Amino acid sequence: MQEETIVSPVRQPKPKWLRVKLPTGKKYTELRGLVDKYDLHTICTSGSCPNMGECWSEGTATFMILGNICTRSCGFCGVKTGRPETVDWEEPEKVARSIKIMAIKHAVITSVDRDDLKDMGTIIWGETVKAIRRMNPDTTLETLIPDFQGREDLLDRIIDVHPEVVSHNMETVKRLTREVRIQAKYERSLGVLKYLKDNGISRTKSGIMLGLGETEAEVIQTLKDLRSVHLDIVTIGQYLQPSKKHLPVKQFITPDQFKKYEEIGLDMGFRHVESGALVRSSYKAQKHLT
Repeated sequence: MQEETIVSPVRQPKPKWLRVKLPTGKKYTELRGLVDKYDLHTICTSGSCPNMGECWSEGTATFMILGNICTRSCGFCGVKTGRPETVDWEEPEKVARSIKIMAIKHAVITSVDRDDLKDMGTIIWGETVKAIRRMNPDTTLETLIPDFQGREDLLDRIIDVHPEVVSHNMETVKRLTREVRIQAKYERSLGVLKYLKDNGISRTKSGIMLGLGETEAEVIQTLKDLRSVHLDIVTIGQYLQPSKKHLPVKQFITPDQFKKYEEIGLDMGFRHVESGALVRSSYKAQKHLT
């Protein structure tokens, strides 16, 4: 069965279903003012997320820790690659304070990969969750983590602070993993998600991007693989090229095809499936607590 796509061999204007509405609303305006006034850092603003207004109106925001320079060089990602900055040991308190100032109900925490560190950043990860819990006892948490090279002793540091949701993105199908996620491994990511579920994380989550040349059959197989490790939540969105240096978009997936994947995923038994062109990892994140 062929995937319903628009093949894009050369750079072309985005289709109409990828048009983004400007964020509006009282809650968005209030939070935007706080971010500017206190110079707060969120992925929502720095990444120009298309869902920022919707998420902020629901009291959800995403924060990145451990700097903004990654030790990996994934072909899809717009984050800088190179030698990361020195770890800021005050960062956990800074993030917790930002969440308090913004009165965030549900926070998503993510980070760059820190393969340069012996602990790969997991100590800061744990301290950040603890600081948020201490300063914002009513705020729920999702941690969107790297693979930590599959090391169980490092994954245990995330499990020990028990976020409500733990997410690790597969990003793409098995065949394209080496091209899209150069230093990552498909089976290792599946193993991370399995280990989290087997060791007490009640809600596990992952996400994939479409439009990199995958087939419908490969997407469905990826969903099957994720269900095989008892994953609860999956997000499916359109890949958009950050710059000309990154992997090109090979297809723009249609809304009907995204809807089809949503229905397939729900039939497989996922608790939540967010599938759409503008869906990103933290889209409707607070809903995933139910």
